[in-house]
Amino acid sequence: MRRQVVASVIKSLLFRKNGAGSSLELPEFGARSSSHFTFVPDTASSADGELTRMNMFQSITNALDIALSTDPSACIFGEDVAFGGVFRCTLGLQDKHGKDRVFNTPLCEQGIAGFGIGLACAGATAIAEIQFADYIYPAFDQIVNEAAKLRYRSGSEFNCGKLTIRTPSMAVGHGALCHSQSPEALFAHIPGIKVVIPRGPIKAKGLLLSCIRDPNPCIFFEPKVLYRSAVEEVPVKDYILPLSQADVLMEGDDVTMIAWGTQVHILREVCQLAADKLNVSCELIDLCTILPWDKETVFNSVRKTGRLIIAHEAPLTGGFGAEIAASVQSECFLHLEAPVQRVTGYDTPFPHVFEPFYIPDKWRCFEAVKHVMNY
Repeated sequence: MRRQVVASVIKSLLFRKNGAGSSLELPEFGARSSSHFTFVPDTASSADGELTRMNMFQSITNALDIALSTDPSACIFGEDVAFGGVFRCTLGLQDKHGKDRVFNTPLCEQGIAGFGIGLACAGATAIAEIQFADYIYPAFDQIVNEAAKLRYRSGSEFNCGKLTIRTPSMAVGHGALCHSQSPEALFAHIPGIKVVIPRGPIKAKGLLLSCIRDPNPCIFFEPKVLYRSAVEEVPVKDYILPLSQADVLMEGDDVTMIAWGTQVHILREVCQLAADKLNVSCELIDLCTILPWDKETVFNSVRKTGRLIIAHEAPLTGGFGAEIAASVQSECFLHLEAPVQRVTGYDTPFPHVFEPFYIPDKWRCFEAVKHVMNY
């Protein structure tokens, strides 16, 4: 009875009828409304040398330390980074590298981005932190109209390719509407920048160093719920991982499943559920880079399985899953056995106490598997 009341409240508060008279659908709330995920660590290769146990924020700190140690022009700046930042990703770096290389900025995201663009144009390696992705919007003009276009509009005479912007994103369990957003699709619409999202410590270190050393401005979204919950044995050495290369984490023959960031770990559970309950073999892909994304890996997988499910925390309308779906139907149409399914957040502000019902949990994704297999 209590669960029915909760469902009724959610529907009335968040999912009112739209102008066409139809309503957004929620899953039925039964005993299966679990929203948790289990982090599955990656395993480093024996060729990677010495390993040490790190959570994701520690691996990011390690990557930033390496960047500062190997590049004398590198600087880190943002709100509160001098004492370590809200999530402690820059802890100890000012003490080690000095106040002229790791320093606080005013509470002004537009100014942080603008300063980073100028610093990168002058030849320095600029590593900016926006404290939460939810507050990157004041910097949108600087990123979109300056950073992304500078090389093009100057005929390659000027560029700010040495700019990297780090920012925590995605759900954290208690962030509510202003500390839980996933704005990656907004930046995926902008030619001239790269957009990257890691799934754990090993990927975070290698991809962040790749972004810092890439000759194009990059935005590095860090799933904040993984900062402490994701722990792996991470290579101590300096290493980079390729951008725009997706990872096939589980091979399968029946359904292709695509995600990035935290959602990858939810889909791992869904793949196992599908195998155990439905005898369905799922192929799981972590996109890793949102822009430019690895189309070849995705297309080859869909041509093999004939079915595609995309899951992300961002709202449905205009989410990056829509771009993937449109590209797949254009390139793989004759191979499809069922319509492409998107399992996403809803077209509402991100709720607080109702977060477990908003995010695309394993049960909603599992329903999508059943749908495409029964189509």
